[in-house]
Amino acid sequence: MRKILIVDDDQKTRTLLKTYLEKNQYEVRLAHNGESFLSEFQRYTDELSLVILDVMLPDTDGFALCKIVRQRSNVPIIMLTASSDETDRVVGLELGADDYIGKPYSPRELLARIKAIHRRTGLENTAPPRFYRFLGFTLDCVERTVVDAHGELVALTGLDFQLLKYFVEHPGDILDRGILSEETRGRDSGPLDRSLDVQISRLRLRLNDDGKQPFLIKTVRGAGYVFSADVIASQI
Repeated sequence: MRKILIVDDDQKTRTLLKTYLEKNQYEVRLAHNGESFLSEFQRYTDELSLVILDVMLPDTDGFALCKIVRQRSNVPIIMLTASSDETDRVVGLELGADDYIGKPYSPRELLARIKAIHRRTGLENTAPPRFYRFLGFTLDCVERTVVDAHGELVALTGLDFQLLKYFVEHPGDILDRGILSEETRGRDSGPLDRSLDVQISRLRLRLNDDGKQPFLIKTVRGAGYVFSADVIASQI
């Protein structure tokens, strides 16, 4: 069950999020104000796996909705706020929100937050693949190992493995530096932080991926990185 209810008064934002999340196998319900949100919430309360609340709405605010939701349900809540004021974030968390994200944000960042919450609540990939195979390599999520086409073990650090695992879970997606840093280190990387670039260079070296003309992990200038190989995921 991965049904998400989103309330946002901006039609373009609602449409963008619905399209993006549905491409990632989520069912999405939309509301444009507090009244329509409460109607949808009452209808789908027992089916929802997540609620996303915009703080600023034409007829109410996300804090009031958060309070109502938490009185009726334990469904996870993400707050969307355009304010840089820490008070807004603290208030939302105190009212029972599970996470917040500041505007502007990318759909990929929001997706990462959604997946993190679903992992914590046991709703994300309840039966995840054990193996990911690409270009002769096999990544084993249980043993946390990678072997090449000759069955030789590829020497990777824990961070290297986590980074590669995230890449093979999102083949073909352009992944920005912030998401990659958060997934591997639990924090965003600053503009002068080159540790992620060093890690990717090391991972390319371990996979015999030419740093000058990489065929596995490609750099998308100004956007991030993309894992370009075809990936087959399986339990066996």
